[in-house]
Amino acid sequence: MEKNRKRLGVVAAMDKEYLLLKELLDNPKEESIAGFRLCTGTSGGKEICLMKSGIGKVAAATGINLMKYRYAPEAVINSGVAGGMREDLQVGEIVAGTHCVYHDVDCGTGNEYGQVQGFPARYAADACLLAAVKRQQVKDGLICTGDQFIQDPGQLESIRRHFPEVTAVDMESAAMAQVCHIWQIPFLSLRIISDTPGRKADNMAQYNDFWELAPQRNFAVLKDLLAAI
Repeated sequence: MEKNRKRLGVVAAMDKEYLLLKELLDNPKEESIAGFRLCTGTSGGKEICLMKSGIGKVAAATGINLMKYRYAPEAVINSGVAGGMREDLQVGEIVAGTHCVYHDVDCGTGNEYGQVQGFPARYAADACLLAAVKRQQVKDGLICTGDQFIQDPGQLESIRRHFPEVTAVDMESAAMAQVCHIWQIPFLSLRIISDTPGRKADNMAQYNDFWELAPQRNFAVLKDLLAAI
């Protein structure tokens, strides 16, 4: 049975993502703390705290800790963009992370590649959040996180060698998942495919074109999810 959660955290890395997500909130109230943008409001009958964390693993982890202590969310959803790594993924499609893992961590003997020693090798999505979003026919799979925008063929080859089942790559999901694991906060990463590294000669241009399309319709998935959980 799904838990009826009343206070939810939603985290995006960049201003562009944050501003799109802000449109989902009724009665928004903004504040800024140590460079983090936050906006509280309601959506789908839930209290929502929306945050712009900043790009990368350190900013993502710090943002989750700030949200935890200031707003005590009952669950956290990371909504943003990612590079699509599967052949069946197209720009604009939505991926829910069944698991998140680091593609740039190697703690050596006794640990799986991507595993921070003393922590799980992979961080599983909250089962109830994942079940709720999969009703909307989004795709799902493994999200690999690292402090890199993936463009180089060598980077692609390395990630696929270590994680053959990789679905998407980003720069925040696993860090947020790790902090949520520490605090036992249910977590889900929900990512829109902005580019397809390895299938386009210049996926940075593809990524920039994605924002010009202003894919606000895709954030309707998140609005439905907030109402469903």
